[in-house]
Amino acid sequence: MGAGRYDVIVIGGGHAGCEAAIAAARLGARTGLFTLNRNMVAQMSCNPSVGGIAKGHLVREIDALGGVMGQVADRTGIQFRLLNRSRGPAVQAPRVQCDKELYRIEMQRLLAAQDNLTVEEVEVAAILRRKDRLVAIETASGQRIDCSTLILTTGTFLNGLCHVGEHKFMAGRSGEKASLSMAKSIRDLNLEVGRLKTGTPPRLERSSIDFSGLEVQPGDEVPTFFSFGSREVQHQQVSCWITHTNPGAHQVIRSNLHRSPLYGGEILGIGPRYCPSIEDKVVKFPDRERHQLFLEPESLQSNAIYVNGLSTSMPMDVQRALLDRVVGLEGSVVIRPGYAVEYDFVQPTQLHASLEVRKVAGLFLAGQINGTTGYEEAAAQGLVAGINAALKAQDKEPLLLNRAESYIGILIDDLVTQGVDEPYRMFTSRAECRLLLRIDNADRRLMPHGFQVGLVPERTYRAFQKKWLRIDKACNLLKTKHLNKFDPFSSDFRQRFGVKLGASLSQILKRPEVGIENLGGFFEGQGLALDSEERHVVETQIKYEGYILQQLRDSDRLRSLEGRRISSGFNYGDVPGLSREVVERLLRVQPDSLGQASRIPGITPAAVSILNVYLDLRKG
Repeated sequence: MGAGRYDVIVIGGGHAGCEAAIAAARLGARTGLFTLNRNMVAQMSCNPSVGGIAKGHLVREIDALGGVMGQVADRTGIQFRLLNRSRGPAVQAPRVQCDKELYRIEMQRLLAAQDNLTVEEVEVAAILRRKDRLVAIETASGQRIDCSTLILTTGTFLNGLCHVGEHKFMAGRSGEKASLSMAKSIRDLNLEVGRLKTGTPPRLERSSIDFSGLEVQPGDEVPTFFSFGSREVQHQQVSCWITHTNPGAHQVIRSNLHRSPLYGGEILGIGPRYCPSIEDKVVKFPDRERHQLFLEPESLQSNAIYVNGLSTSMPMDVQRALLDRVVGLEGSVVIRPGYAVEYDFVQPTQLHASLEVRKVAGLFLAGQINGTTGYEEAAAQGLVAGINAALKAQDKEPLLLNRAESYIGILIDDLVTQGVDEPYRMFTSRAECRLLLRIDNADRRLMPHGFQVGLVPERTYRAFQKKWLRIDKACNLLKTKHLNKFDPFSSDFRQRFGVKLGASLSQILKRPEVGIENLGGFFEGQGLALDSEERHVVETQIKYEGYILQQLRDSDRLRSLEGRRISSGFNYGDVPGLSREVVERLLRVQPDSLGQASRIPGITPAAVSILNVYLDLRKG
């Protein structure tokens, strides 16, 4: 056992725990990461990928704040793809197929090299507090370890119960024991606790799959990285494959629904709506004759193939019959069957926006314990919790991100304001001003925060500032430069696009048929060297200028509501004109701002106006 006292203790070595521990340690806090199995720290328990629609935005934001998930994903990526390439810039997002073995190794290397951080293999049995404040933890062996702050990132391990057909066993994930004593300790805090469920598909032996009739899905030739500091691919790149279920496979499922723990009543937890099991897909979409399956290599070091889209908890013999009816998977060898896992979560409306528990000062929660699903959502919460736990240990004000500036702010605000009744997943549609929250400007939105708290190095920050000075200068040049007959591209613009002399280059670039590549070497002729990513940002800023300005106005209105702070312990019962139902909802969530109050389900615009007037009167 290491140190007898820590500034910050992180329990759980998943994606949330890794971000939390590294962030806290980098901010100067003496940090301990406690895990049941140090060899499984940063394990990709489910799919071997990072990113996707909205999730890729989260990872870019993590990187901009000084987190590490994007760096590790880029360093261990074996296929890079930019999703929604044909759609608008607000919904384009990177996704990286990672080598899951290398991902774990690389993250563990970062943890081992981090100053102020100790990784300990120990089971934590209880949370110790004095009145309403955290003071220490107690291990399963009875040792007390004091700490200023504690971050729980327990994933699916709290009372974890796995299901494979009629067979069920206590585990946080296959092969690893559940955390029972910690689950009891959390319930002893009198927190509202619920039950959720997630699942995973079978893994297959690559050599047993017939790929000859399957659609090949290669990666992009030019990768889109997560980290603003990444420059090159570091590993061999691979393809994935696509196949589909069919009516025969669906009939296997329908004939055996009585053996499904999901439909037989064995599983009580609510599963993710947007990542359903194959049983759910067949039952809820009876008219669909097929569902798409992606065959994804898990590692360059293994022959395991992850069957994305075939999450199931059916009995092993049913899984076998199902696979035998899918093209390419007939007779495939199952390395590990699919299974479902139920686990405890804490209703996140009991948290501040800093992710600190309202009832227990110094206790922070991050990841699936807050009802979310996905590596990216977990890592984003872990980073925020790690920053704020370290700041609290140092008696500093927390970092609070708002909806107008980040998807991370949206994620946390949704959790603490609305709570969850199913596993929460991030979507771009959750953003009110999503054109402002693009992957290409995540650094502009959040790197100043990362630098201010101390996670972003000064050298990185100075390079970021120079980058955006170049981009702003390029945008201004396009707005002030007007086409004349001496411009090298003048003839081309007039003949191909019908452009008249005197038009500004920004007006010309706003035409849908004109791209920034049509400007040739204009920027170089102005003494301005832009890389391809910077040129893309310039084009986006110009083409969508009108929409961006409108969303900036919407963002300002959103920020003004967020700026109306509501003090802790505010008595809503004293506000004349608020109904009993509204008062009960406000007391349950205890919003930190008028903006957060306005987003609580059941809070009407009239109630917000009444509260706004009352706050003005109190201020006066």
